[in-house]
Parts: sequence; structure tokens; C-alpha cells
Amino acid sequence: EVRDYMDLVELQLRIKDGVAQAFPGRYWVKAEITSWSPRTNGHCYLTLSQSRGGKAIAESRAMIWKWNYPTIRQVFEEKTGQALQAGITVLVKVQVNFSELYGISLFIDDIDPAFTLGEKALERKRSIERLTAAGYMELQKELALPEVPYRLAVITSKTAAGYGDFRRHLLDNPEGYAFRLDLLEALMQGQQAPASIISALLEAGEKEYDAILILRGGGSELDLACFDDFELAVAIATCPVPVVTAIGHDRDVHIADMVANLSVKTPTALADLFLEALRAQDALLDQLQGQRVGISHATTRASSKE
Repeated sequence: EVRDYMDLVELQLRIKDGVAQAFPGRYWVKAEITSWSPRTNGHCYLTLSQSRGGKAIAESRAMIWKWNYPTIRQVFEEKTGQALQAGITVLVKVQVNFSELYGISLFIDDIDPAFTLGEKALERKRSIERLTAAGYMELQKELALPEVPYRLAVITSKTAAGYGDFRRHLLDNPEGYAFRLDLLEALMQGQQAPASIISALLEAGEKEYDAILILRGGGSELDLACFDDFELAVAIATCPVPVVTAIGHDRDVHIADMVANLSVKTPTALADLFLEALRAQDALLDQLQGQRVGISHATTRASSKE
């Protein structure tokens, strides 16, 4: 029996024609970036996917041409304060393409920053709700800083400008107060920063510190986005030592600040927090000494009258 058949390439060409007829224009598509690979030739290759119940239900190759990629990336990062990278949800404008060799691909013409900003705000809101419902927001508030804090662990980058300002202000104080200051280096921006800070927190939490300080000077929203990480917030909340944060600018409030024992806004304010604690103890001792001197004088006067 002779069967009717077609060559594979003929089948592929029919599919290609069908795809072109079904999807003649550009379409906005919501998806998660699961792989991201800028190439030396200027093009950027990525994988878009959709999950349900933790399981991938759809996946497609995608590409941004080299003449579009720099502009798309720059606009997205400027508007969102977030890098284009794997793990984020985006709204992309795509042209559907079918290749006889590679199958379906999506050519990305644009990415909507406003959509990702909304997703980011929603994710932050959900993280705060989860932390609140689980009682993490109050755990650090139940810890008390010692009246005379002396042993301090600082989690930051050694080269951070804010760290130098903090050290100078704290250690070069006019009263000559002494502190034991240990630096635990960690990445303070980027995708790996939360895990790096968590590791430093776990190390510091096993030692006899009066407080653990997380210090990061000002920066862009992109630089500081790691301090809204849910797992980092849990690590701060469950740390057995009081954690004090000094992250960013006055206008910035991060989830890390919310779960910490205390939060200040500048390296100088962080140093002042501990200097003022010792000044308060000095003032109390002076007051007690004055009271003792007054009692002693009163006793001497009473004895002389007798």
C-alpha cells in the first residue's frame, strides 16, 4: 500500500504559514524570565515560561535583537530600579516566529516597566503580609539592646563609603569610648546579596555580640532591592541578637528595616545610637555620684552638730 506523505520541510512550511496567518501582528504577553543570556554578538537570548502550582505549564524561546536590546534594557532598569534578569515577571511585546529548524520563537520588541513595577509592589505587599501573619514583624522588637553596648558585629562591604564614615564617627569619639567592632563582609547589592547577608547573620548570631549592624549607604532602587527579600527578612527576625539596620536614604524604608530591632538612616546616626547609650550611662553615673556626695555631706554636717 502506498501512503500519501509529505517531506518534513513541507510540513514545517505549512506550520510556518499557519503561524504567520494566525499571529500577523505584535502581542503583549505576560511571562516569567527563566533564563537570560546576553551574547557577545549583541543579541539577547532568553526563555519565557509560565508556572502553575509550582510546575511549568508553558515555555518558549525568545530573543531581543541587538538594535533593540540596549534601549529596552536601559529604559526598563531606569524605570523599575531592577535589572532585567531571570526570575522576574514581565509584560513583553512579541512577534511570533516559526523556524523550520528551531520551531516557535518570540521576538521581543518592547518590555513594559510599569507592569513589572506593579508586580514588584504586589510581591513586596505579599511579603509584608506573610511576615506579619507569621509573627516575624515583632520578634526582634522583643529583644533589648544592652544599656552599655560594647561588642558590635557589622555586616557590610569593607570598601563601602558608609562603613568608613561609621567607623570614624564611632571610634574617634571625643569621650574616648571604646568598642569592639568586628566586620563580617557580605555582598550588599545584587541577586546574591540576600544569601550573603543571611550567611553573615547566622555566623554573628552564634557569637556573643551585643548587637548586629547591617550597614549600606545610599544607592539606587536597583542597588537596594535586595533588602526587600523575604528570606533575608526572616533571617533578621529570627536572629537571637538585636539587629540594627542603616540602609539607604531617609526616603527608603525596606522590609529589612521593618523587621529589625531598630532602624536608622545614615552611618553617622548608627554610630550616634551607641555613643548616646554610653553618654546616657555616664550621665547616670555622674548623677549617682552627685547624690552620694550630697548624702555624704549631709551626714558630715549632722555628725558635727552632735
